[in-house]
Amino acid sequence: MSRIGRNPINIPQGVTVVIEGNKVVVKGPKGELSREINPEITINHEGDTLAVSRPSDAREHRAQHGLTRTLIANMVEGVHNGFEKNLEVVGVGYRAEKSGENLVLKLGFSHPIEIQPEEGITFNVEAANKIKVSGINKEIVGRMAAQIKKARPPDAYKGKGVRYAGEKVRIKPGKAGKAIGGKK
Repeated sequence: MSRIGRNPINIPQGVTVVIEGNKVVVKGPKGELSREINPEITINHEGDTLAVSRPSDAREHRAQHGLTRTLIANMVEGVHNGFEKNLEVVGVGYRAEKSGENLVLKLGFSHPIEIQPEEGITFNVEAANKIKVSGINKEIVGRMAAQIKKARPPDAYKGKGVRYAGEKVRIKPGKAGKAIGGKK
């Protein structure tokens, strides 16, 4: 049995789950999410918990079991608490600012980079070098954070660029021969 799939999903107060065939709709204080799931996977709604089960031990059913449970648990967590990703902008003159709903990044290029949020996503610029991406859908929050990071990934030699908060960037050493003084 799948270790993840067999765990029940607790439904917090204020969150409702409606199962219509192979469609799951989750409503909560932050919004509403819906998703089509594999029709072979069954979901049992008992009180304030959900249980996901599979019809057999076939490879596909085992894979879908844990995946379905995790997707539904993320939907419940998203409409109840929401998700957020924090990013840092590192580099002299590199900064982020908010222009209406859009995020404007100045990352050393000749032009600023403007990123529009997808539906349900909000950008928060806490300081010139701190960005917070938040929303109720975990997939879209992660995708938007990755899109921001992709604008200028961290440099391997100086560490300048956009990175996730707390991310460790390994800095490569420069040319060692140049520091000592090469051939004469």
